[in-house]
Amino acid sequence: ASPPSSSPSSPLWALPEELLLLICSYLDVQALGRLGQVCRRLRFLSSRDLLWRRIARGCLNSGFTQLGTDLAAGIPVKERVKVSQNWRHGRCRRETVLKWKCKQVAPFSSTHLMPWMELDGEYLYLSQAENIQAYRLCPEGTGLQRHPQAVFSGHQEDVCRFVLVNSHIVSGGGDGNIVLHKIHGSYSVKFSAHEQEVNCVDFQGGLIVSGSRDRTAKVWSLSAGRVGQCLHTVQTEDRVWSIAISPLLSSFVTGTACCGHTSPLRIWDLESGQLLTCLGTDFHRGAGVLDVFYETPSLLLSCGYDTYIRSWDLRTSPRKCIQEWEEPHDSALYCIRSDKNQMIASGSAYYGVVRLWDKRQSRCLQSFHLSSPTSSPVYCLRFSTTQLYAALASALHLLDFTAP
Repeated sequence: ASPPSSSPSSPLWALPEELLLLICSYLDVQALGRLGQVCRRLRFLSSRDLLWRRIARGCLNSGFTQLGTDLAAGIPVKERVKVSQNWRHGRCRRETVLKWKCKQVAPFSSTHLMPWMELDGEYLYLSQAENIQAYRLCPEGTGLQRHPQAVFSGHQEDVCRFVLVNSHIVSGGGDGNIVLHKIHGSYSVKFSAHEQEVNCVDFQGGLIVSGSRDRTAKVWSLSAGRVGQCLHTVQTEDRVWSIAISPLLSSFVTGTACCGHTSPLRIWDLESGQLLTCLGTDFHRGAGVLDVFYETPSLLLSCGYDTYIRSWDLRTSPRKCIQEWEEPHDSALYCIRSDKNQMIASGSAYYGVVRLWDKRQSRCLQSFHLSSPTSSPVYCLRFSTTQLYAALASALHLLDFTAP
């Protein structure tokens, strides 16, 4: 068929714009692209977010959740669909944006720092030893500014993990303390939380949950007059490696080391501290859960030492996950993150391997080896619709997917 006429007298232009958009809504990516080459007006029409939204919801990491929420408002949807193809095909620019030395603890021996990070608008927050540093992101996806804009201190030993919520940083450290910082201002609170390292923390709705090597998880108040007051202590009977509060603020999940006969994934009531349910029945001894991530109030992702990523639907039977993906090189998985739709990114224990997964496929979609020739786990990863940052033992790596 010949392309529509661009003449102002063409019957095409007699149609209301609503009808034109309805007609165009039946076109696929290729047809929309060709339509935009006909004339200036059709290029404008075919670039409307309304037409690309349906396509974007089926793409990887286009900024839309499964429920249709747009997490990247302000960025043209058509451009996100284009970048999504780079994620799918692994087309990116790689860069080491920061390097740091291993921490020496004794002659002829060393321990690697275990960095953690969060992305927030124009800044990346990265834990390095006892501090958390805020680095401004450079424009056009060119990495980070070399020197931190702010440094948040308070721990006597290394920061194990931290979260960034509503302009507040909550961190847990090897000193057993929890520290709360307000990003814009000098306000900070520090309190003793556990007898051993605070391996993990989360913060939502005025409550902090923490998990420790001391085999307990605790719920803390941040309400006026009760800041740092322990509301519940949960005896997990196992070291707690990961923790997360449900988006509904009704419960929280703990991921433990799985050294006993209890499931390493358990859901606890946030108000009472009582056990609600255990997830799974066939975990092997030592199959500890190192990271958990809520995609929705009912969908939970987990990963750990047994080399699997698992998706759990909390509305169905807790005995079996609804999907699982196996790390192809039989490597422990230290961290996971999801676009809350179709894409999962995972970080492996060896050679800095970052993998991208499409939930609609059983096999890994793309792999990136970031620490050759030496080996290092990927301790933490975070991504936007255009960049992925991966924190290894001695360096921070950037994958920029806006590259052609």
